[in-house]
Amino acid sequence: MSKNLAATGTPTPTQNSLLAALPAADYQRLLPDLEIITLPLGMAVYEPGGRLDYVHFPTDSIVSLLYVMKDGASAEIAVVGHDGLVGIALFMGGESTPSRAVVQSAGSAYRLPSKILKREFEQSHPLQHLLLRYTQALITQMAQTAVCNRHHSVEQQLCRWLLLSLDRLATNELKMTQELIANMLGVRREGVTEAAGHLQAAGLIHYSRGHITVLDRPKLEQQVCECYGVVRKEFRRLLPEVVAR
Repeated sequence: MSKNLAATGTPTPTQNSLLAALPAADYQRLLPDLEIITLPLGMAVYEPGGRLDYVHFPTDSIVSLLYVMKDGASAEIAVVGHDGLVGIALFMGGESTPSRAVVQSAGSAYRLPSKILKREFEQSHPLQHLLLRYTQALITQMAQTAVCNRHHSVEQQLCRWLLLSLDRLATNELKMTQELIANMLGVRREGVTEAAGHLQAAGLIHYSRGHITVLDRPKLEQQVCECYGVVRKEFRRLLPEVVAR
């Protein structure tokens, strides 16, 4: 059993890498106010313009940050898993954000009231430094996603999306329909169907009824564009104590 799992199998706060990277004293101050919640697939953690009452630290779930247009079209700008938190606007000077946060892979997260995070961010230098480094890494992911969506093929975008998701999961399987993937990437469903078909024919993945299994990660990394490597390198540079876990 993982050292980050309680005897009951319930994820512990330290299954989130940011919480685990905090000095013991800072972690102990947060612990009484951390509350575990279940994040079902498709749940909106927050909506555009909505007040952020909590920050969420995923443990075994993945949350997609999406930008939603007036006509309902959307595109993913970043993914957050056990390596991060959802709700950076709270300590970056805002109470809301124009993006939408939706659960991409079901699981759990620990949430912390916004007033507690703000207090600790102002008083704890280690926490502040850690969260600011994470924010810089997240901004890199957002910027690289924009570049990728503009300059690379749907197949390359799908490879990047799959690898970013796998990095935040304990398995090589994802539950995701092609329609949802298309919404995440901001492309037509037919494009995702064609791209997934190419990857499956090449023996890199197996796709069936909303289940994607990555069969050959090394080859998938060979197929992906440079954007994935840029994001991974920046996370490792800024958060070595997080990525190493």
